[in-house]
Parts: sequence; C-alpha cells; structure tokens
Amino acid sequence: MIIKYPDNYNPIRTYWERIQNGTETVSDKVRRVYKKLADDLEHPGKYHYSAKRAKHIIEFFENYCHHSKGKAGGQLVVLELWEKALLAAVFGFVDDQGLRKYQRAVLIVGKKNGKSLIASGVGTYMLIGDGEAGPEVYAVATKRDQAGIIWKEAKRMVNKSPALRKRIKPLVGELSSEAYNAGTFKPLASDSNTLDGLNIHCALMDEIHQWKNGRALYNIIADGVSAREQPLVFITSTAGTVRDDIYDDIYDECERIINGYDDPNGYKDDRTIAFVYELDARKEWTDENCWKKANPGLGTIKNLTTLRHEVEKAKQEPLLVKNLVCKQFNIRETSSEAWLTFEQLDNREKFSIDELKPRYGVGGVDLSSCVDLTCATMLFQVRGDERIYVEQMYWIPEDNLEKRIHEDKIPYDIWIDQGWCSISPGNKIDYHLIVDWFIRQQEEKDIYLWRCGYDSWSAKYFVDDMENTFGKQVMEPVIQGKKTLSAPMKNLGADISKKLVVYNNNPILKWCLTNTSVDVDKNDNIQPMKVTEGKSTRRIDGVASLLDAYVIRDKYLEEYKTIM
Repeated sequence: MIIKYPDNYNPIRTYWERIQNGTETVSDKVRRVYKKLADDLEHPGKYHYSAKRAKHIIEFFENYCHHSKGKAGGQLVVLELWEKALLAAVFGFVDDQGLRKYQRAVLIVGKKNGKSLIASGVGTYMLIGDGEAGPEVYAVATKRDQAGIIWKEAKRMVNKSPALRKRIKPLVGELSSEAYNAGTFKPLASDSNTLDGLNIHCALMDEIHQWKNGRALYNIIADGVSAREQPLVFITSTAGTVRDDIYDDIYDECERIINGYDDPNGYKDDRTIAFVYELDARKEWTDENCWKKANPGLGTIKNLTTLRHEVEKAKQEPLLVKNLVCKQFNIRETSSEAWLTFEQLDNREKFSIDELKPRYGVGGVDLSSCVDLTCATMLFQVRGDERIYVEQMYWIPEDNLEKRIHEDKIPYDIWIDQGWCSISPGNKIDYHLIVDWFIRQQEEKDIYLWRCGYDSWSAKYFVDDMENTFGKQVMEPVIQGKKTLSAPMKNLGADISKKLVVYNNNPILKWCLTNTSVDVDKNDNIQPMKVTEGKSTRRIDGVASLLDAYVIRDKYLEEYKTIM
C-alpha cells in the first residue's frame, strides 16, 4: 500500500501546536525556530509553504526507505512528528519558481535519535527524488571511514527496496543513478583526490563534532554547491569535545541566526535553518522531564531505560558526567554554565541623553590584546528612576578588521557605520582614543566621569593618562576573580533580566551578552567567561567593561545616589 497524506497535511503546524500546549518538550532554540516557521506559514514573503513539496519527501521516506538494523530491520521507515516537521521545513518552503528557500540545514541532536537514518534518506531522495538532472550527492567527512557511515546506510536502504533498486545501482564505491538521471552518490573525505571541480547538489556532513581541522573541507564543499539552483548542505551532529573547530563555528552561527529571529538588528541568514535539540541548562541533566529537549526520539527511537541507567551511573561516578551531558544532552564540553537567555538579555528600549540630563556617570574599561575588541562603558542613573542607563563605545584594530568581518562573519563594518564601534589605526588599540571618548561624554553630553573601574592588569600609561585627565580619585582597579566579581555579576544579571539595564539596544553589547557564560565554583560564586573557552570569534569585552563599572557602582551606590 502506498502511503499518501492529505493535500493540506502540515506537520510544522501540528508540531508547533504541541510545543505550545506542552505535549512536546523541546529546547528553547527549537521552540524559537518553530515559532518563526509558524509565523512564516501565516505571513509568507518571497517564499511560501508548499504542502505538496513537503509531502513528497515525507512520502518518499515512508514508501521507499527501509530500516537496516535492529528490531525494525527490513521494515519501512515510519517518521515521527518531529522528523516530519523538520523535513517539511527544509523542503517545503519555496519561491514562485519552485526553488527551495533553505540551502543549508543543521540538525544537532543527542546520539541514538536516528540522525544518520534521516541523513541517508535525505541523500537518497536528493539523488533520485528531487527532480535534479545529474545530481552529485556526497557524504562528507575529514576521514574516509567516517564519510562512509551515511553512505553505507543509504546503500543498505537501497538494497532493501525493490523500487529504489530500479533506479539506483549499488556499486563498490558509489550509488549510481546513471540510467535514471545521470546521478551519483559517493562518500568523500579530505584525503580524496576528487575535491576539485565538484558540482554538488547535496552534501551530507555527519558528526562534524569529530572533525579536526575541518574548516578547509567545509569551505571546499560550500564552494562546490554554488553552481546548482537549489543545493542542500545537510549537517547532522551531536556535541563533542573538539573545541574551536568547524562544529563550534557552525553552532555559533546557528545560535546567531536563531537569536536574529527576534532581533531586528541581529544576524540574518535566510538560507539556513537549524534544529538544535539540547538542554537549556546543564543542571537539567538530572531532570527526566527535560531529557526530550535533547532527545526528541526518546522512548521510541532512543531507549529510555538505557538513558536512565547512564544518568544514574553518572550520578554515582562524577567523572562520567561531562561525557554524558555532552553526548546525550548536547551540552558542549566546557566548565561553564549559560548566564542569560536571549529573552532575558534582549532589551530594545531606547533613551535620550537630552531628555534624561544625567550629571555623573560610573565608567568601566576592558582593554584588549591586539586582536580583541576594547570597550569603554559609562553607566548612569537619574533621580526617581530605578533604571540603569548604559553608554558604550568599542574599538577594533584596523589591520584585523577585514579578517574579522569575512572569516569570523561578524558585522563589524555595519556596527562601525552605525556608530557603535570605531577603528583604531594599525594592529593594536591606541588607548588615547578611550580617554578622548570619556572627554567627549563630558563635553558633548555633560556626563562627568565620577569613578571608573578597570582591570587591575591594565596598561599603566592608560591609567596615568586617565588620572591626569579626570583626577586620581576617579580611577579604581577591579581585581578579576570570583571574590570581587560574583556579587556584582549576580546583581547585573538580575537587573538585566528585569529590563532595568537600558543599553539603547546596542547590538554589540547584546552580542557580547549572548557570548557570556559563568564559571561557577562549589560555593556558587561566579565570574564571566566565554560560552566556549578559547573561541576566538566570540567576544565578551562589552560585558567585562560593563561589569567593571557595576563593581564600582555597587561599591559606592549609596554615595552615588546623593549626587545623581
């Protein structure tokens, strides 16, 4: 019997309704993606939803794709709702010419949730079901055996389906549909001799968390799809322990894309969609009610009893916890905890200096190395208003600017044009520019620098210059550590969450806030750190500068209230 769905079948809408009513437990990132998709269904723009296109791949899976392993081996695939919704999202949105919106899809999910099955089915569909002439489909990885995992699964899928075997010929090193549409499906690794001249219709990248030095391969593949009208790069992975490589790059970009849905000034990429199934906080690993956030197939595809056993074992053996939360729950391998959610930190309120007429402000400065941002903060309050207002300026070395824009995909050029950031000539920051900025706050905005916190390791000549300009009593060192920073950081986090910190919707500070985690000790003391340790593209300089100012504000708050 051929499985066919009604013409109006829409798994995206059904899945979103279940997310809303609590029937489906998902991560915050997944919830926000489906909120965006539901809005796109109701308010189509350049791209509209085609139920016919979405149903086509779902019906392909359930009519022609067979399981190859386990108790379901040999049986036809029956997709779960979350899988149908994902496929419908990737393949269902098209323009008026019928070309797909999404050219890159990312699925990050706990292991044993069937991601390889999905990827192999997608690859097989892209070979013969997508209507493409001469499609080239590749299962890609940095190592040959890894590249073969999805391809071999697809080969087994073909061998078990008489209908697929009529169109696809399984060979030793490829799946060939030459007689049907001149297509090919091959595994491809970094050491292959065929990396040049690729004309890729679909690239399947599995377990990118294991890729070492993976950026070069990823870039080659990304360039290889440029000649096709509707190519697809389909990325599937769990979290991993390889830091500061392609997995972190992709995860960070996906996070920026999802944050950008709710932020008019945020990062945009309309051709990429990401489904990040993960715990929203590391501490949720002991709460069974949260496990489906990272494991949508739990209890059906993935064995619940086995996961319970692994969690209980980790509770008894703490050394197992890091690997457990990484592989089963997609918490990246760091010693940090997330600080604020996007909803907590997102504040679009604006203020006018001319209307508020502040008199005295508290400064904070985070000086950088040659490659980092430098940030200066001026925060102030006015009588009868509990809000804390924040003015900031950032500087970036001119010599590093183009690299940061194009390689890191951070829009410094846009921020410079908008006035949030300034260029410092040469390859390092000229700290005299910071002094000049504080002088302008006084001369142009009539905000006098009352006190200013700075990292105690800051350059002496900068501190001397500030003291000579504003007085020795103004500058005060802030020792960087949990003892000094913990209480002010907790206060700052609480105030940001209550929308009491008004920062004029500064996109750089907002970005820095999303990059910030906390390092927590056994006494629940905290200090800031990057979400991913050592990640060169992330910056938290704006938070560090703001926190230095907050330390001084908290220390002298009663005195500051008398001069507002």
